[in-house]
Amino acid sequence: MPGFDPRQPETYWGLFRREARLTTKRRGTPITVGDPVRSADGLRLEWRLESAGVETRYTLLRWDDIVRARFPRSNWRRMIETASLWRRLSRSGYLRAFKREARRFHRVITGIHLIYAFLILLSLALASLLLLVPADLVPRPLVVAAIPAAAYVILSGLMQLTRGKPFFVAHLVDDTAFTHAHAKGKTPEMEARLDAFAREIRAAEGKFSEIVVIGHSSSSFFGFEALDRVLMDDPDFGQRGTPVSFVTIGSVIPWITLDANAASTRAALARVAAASAIGWLDIRTKWDWLSIYKRDPLSGSGLPSPRAHRPIELYVRMPDFVEARTLFRRRFNLFQMHFQLLMSSHSPHTFDYISFVTGPEPIHELIQSWRSIKAQPMGREKEVDAW
Repeated sequence: MPGFDPRQPETYWGLFRREARLTTKRRGTPITVGDPVRSADGLRLEWRLESAGVETRYTLLRWDDIVRARFPRSNWRRMIETASLWRRLSRSGYLRAFKREARRFHRVITGIHLIYAFLILLSLALASLLLLVPADLVPRPLVVAAIPAAAYVILSGLMQLTRGKPFFVAHLVDDTAFTHAHAKGKTPEMEARLDAFAREIRAAEGKFSEIVVIGHSSSSFFGFEALDRVLMDDPDFGQRGTPVSFVTIGSVIPWITLDANAASTRAALARVAAASAIGWLDIRTKWDWLSIYKRDPLSGSGLPSPRAHRPIELYVRMPDFVEARTLFRRRFNLFQMHFQLLMSSHSPHTFDYISFVTGPEPIHELIQSWRSIKAQPMGREKEVDAW
């Protein structure tokens, strides 16, 4: 399950195929990546993987159409809704809690919104230069009336210029709005899609040797919401012989759960965390400024701390993952670093997403073995952190 990404799903297939070639070269294990096939209902993009005698069906659960309907918003709508949102978050105490729990991510989100506010003021300032037009050429009331329209046109241009890297202003502002709209239950299209995702996940039981739900970025919380829907309809899911695992990468769970309006999301998080039949692995790195990694998701969400090592937290050192010259070049590309853990590892001795997905070791067994290592004294815990 991908994050807030408007790109067509074949983009993820292309990324996976490219990185699989790199993993094959670096680790010497051939990986076959089949062609992508869209489901008739448009909900899924699937492709087959084969490596070391193991066949995997990789299914991308799509919501890129929902993202495109919400991003980019019109500048007028964005200005009105952003002002209203920040007023609400400030009054509720959310911003203080968010800063305390996710200092780096808070800096990014706050900084992007400050840049957005600056662009609005800059647009007004540039449009106000019309006042320099001599009054005998254009009547002053007409000039004053033209300033808002000119500012809007200028802002549209500035937002287009900053839409991509390195700022991604429109993307992150609209992503923030969508996240908090979902917290308030104001995303009916996403609620319906999560219901559909739950049906897809539940239907896989009994057809495969294991089920692994992987949530990247915003789908770190959409993933457990989908699983919660499965468990609400079928409390015995995951206990009938098909192991089920939940893997979060680049998690941003407290981003939504700290919102006072996110009661239903917090309840879903608590229920999935208590479902011991579903293994949970959280893969994180401090180099990803678009994720929240300080504490476990429940403590970070203001909920009672979970049982020991749920989720299992696997820390990846980015300097071990990416060679030095590449890391230096990418370190300020926020989205590149956010996607890095979905890519091939430069070192054969650290976590590699492609090998993790295609390897012969069942993921539910890996989670159990890492849980056992985590439960041992600190010396052994450092070993799994480095891996």
